[in-house]
Amino acid sequence: MGWHRELLIGFDLETTGTDPREARIVTGAVVEVRDGLVLGHRQWLADPGVPIPAEAVAVHGVSNERAAAEGRPADQVADAIADVLVSYWKSGVPVVAYNAAFDLSLLSAELRRYGLPSLRERLGGLDPAPVVDPYTIDRRVDRYRRGKRNLEAVCREYGVELASAHDAFADALAAARLAGAIAARHPKIASVGPAELHRRQIEWYAEWAADFQTFLRSKGDPTAVIDGTWPVRDPEPSAAGPAVVGRSVPGEVQIPADRA
Repeated sequence: MGWHRELLIGFDLETTGTDPREARIVTGAVVEVRDGLVLGHRQWLADPGVPIPAEAVAVHGVSNERAAAEGRPADQVADAIADVLVSYWKSGVPVVAYNAAFDLSLLSAELRRYGLPSLRERLGGLDPAPVVDPYTIDRRVDRYRRGKRNLEAVCREYGVELASAHDAFADALAAARLAGAIAARHPKIASVGPAELHRRQIEWYAEWAADFQTFLRSKGDPTAVIDGTWPVRDPEPSAAGPAVVGRSVPGEVQIPADRA
């Protein structure tokens, strides 16, 4: 039947900013989806402990006042989300996140910030897997398509409904359905098992990052660095400074179509 019609776990975070090493969780959602149908979901609202910038509030709609009044402590939210995701990975169930390197790296940074066990520690030293990232897969299977590659644009391309962009539940659900739609359109993706697809995405993301870095340097930025690590990046900043991480407020970093 193919992995895309089996149980998938959509995952999304809405945050205070665009740098996964520094931004904080504001809302999070995990959605169980089988063949496009919602089986269950969990949602979190956090008090991030820092001011939510106005530009981030404009994107996800969660005010500082609401987060402070209704949100759970940020460390509890990060710990709970990590435990839920790890429970699925331990069962071999794919976690689907659009631009997974952002959300999973940010979650990892939050765990480090609060002195909590990392995802790998919770998995007994194993890497978090399998992960399915429609952003990475779409760039590979249709790399020359023009236009934006944010979640809204790619959902339109594949006919997937996105009820309310930048709502964590809506984005998580759309990501899971989008993974299924991409696999349905591209049988070669559907025919690969989740573990092998995870491995290939590591390669595809690294290849894209190297290509995009070369492109940026050819355009006059000799110091441009694109981190090719996927799906979880080291939460510690490198000595060379932060690399481009693939998301901006609002939406994701946009790149030329021939580099997508």
